[in-house]
Amino acid sequence: MTTKSLSIPLDFPFPSPKAHPLPTLHPKIQFPCKFPLFSLPQRIQFLRNQCPPKCQNPNDNNNPVPYTSQQEAHFTETQEAISQFLQEFGISAAESNSIALNSPKYAKMLFDSVKDLEEWTSWKSGGDGNEFATLGFKEKVAYMAKEKGDNGKVAFLESLGLSLSSSMNVARYLHGESLPNLVHKVKYMKEILFSDSDDKRLVGKYARCMMMNLSIPIDEDLQQTLSLFEKVEARRGGLDMLGSSEVTFRCLVESFPRILLLPLDLHLKPMVEFLESIGVPKEHMREIFLLFPPVIICDITGINRKVQALKKVWAFDKDFGKMLLKYPWILSTAIQKNYKEIVSFFHMEKVDKSSVDTAIRSWPHILGCSTSKLEVMVEQLAELGIRNKKLGQVISKSPQLLLRKPQEFLQEGINLKGALYDCGVI
Repeated sequence: MTTKSLSIPLDFPFPSPKAHPLPTLHPKIQFPCKFPLFSLPQRIQFLRNQCPPKCQNPNDNNNPVPYTSQQEAHFTETQEAISQFLQEFGISAAESNSIALNSPKYAKMLFDSVKDLEEWTSWKSGGDGNEFATLGFKEKVAYMAKEKGDNGKVAFLESLGLSLSSSMNVARYLHGESLPNLVHKVKYMKEILFSDSDDKRLVGKYARCMMMNLSIPIDEDLQQTLSLFEKVEARRGGLDMLGSSEVTFRCLVESFPRILLLPLDLHLKPMVEFLESIGVPKEHMREIFLLFPPVIICDITGINRKVQALKKVWAFDKDFGKMLLKYPWILSTAIQKNYKEIVSFFHMEKVDKSSVDTAIRSWPHILGCSTSKLEVMVEQLAELGIRNKKLGQVISKSPQLLLRKPQEFLQEGINLKGALYDCGVI
């Protein structure tokens, strides 16, 4: 007998976190499913307990729910069945066991699905002659896992730290990706993104500076990047945890699920090689990918075109590579557009392009500054008699002045004027 021969009226679609269940018959069912519309006799009681302690939220120690030894045994069998199911796709036994143990919500979903189906088939047939009832519990779990249609991806994604709903969303996106390839790709990306470096807090510092100084209209790439930073910042430790695998990888996959679709040999590895060729050390590649993840997704030709445009500002390739570690977001389309607007603005102020480029090389955050904000500071400098050629000299020597707030500038105006006089600028 095989599970394919079962003649059970069943419609368990790949569940969606946004789907709305039909009229609430069983308040403890936590997943959306479709049953025929029927009324159940009052004597039938579905599984009332929450999942056994092994699949409960480890951070929730309040009001523990009692469970029977049979339920605990069944949940252990559920995890074993998941492990065996994953091995059918070519995942090693050790890897499968690890995934099964670290995907408790997925296990609970299958556990509840089996229990609910057992109750439904029992009601329909009275327990007589029902083929599903003759299967062992593990076989029932395996059957339900196959019916979900994600081929083990939901369990794997949850084991990475994603919530069950996020895992199901991302798994749909990865429908054509095989599980072994996905596992291998994630391992490679984690090696690149989360090395044993001691500068994890430094990545968060760079991200915080970007958020503070960005004042231009942002494009989709910058919007998604800022959204990632906000997700990480909302967690314990804030942006200082941006370099932490436990916190960041789940947020990265949720914000940029496409990174798991990229071919390893045809895209990810060539991208790493390209960045090395422009002066980015491989051991520091993580800074670029974490501070501006769209770089991972972009095609190399497009990135190279932006790099060549920016190299006109940075005179030496080695300097450009070092700068890119701190400010990879300058590769966004919005920044490239803003650079042209900045040059045009200072041209109207009779400032040479060479002075503008010198200021940007010294203080790249200027690239994220809107011309309207720059105009305010230029007007403040004009009140001190700093215009035209003198303005070019000032921004070349002290480019950070352009990012000051007007009130800060007014407070320091007198001291600044004296300092500039001593330097021979005024």
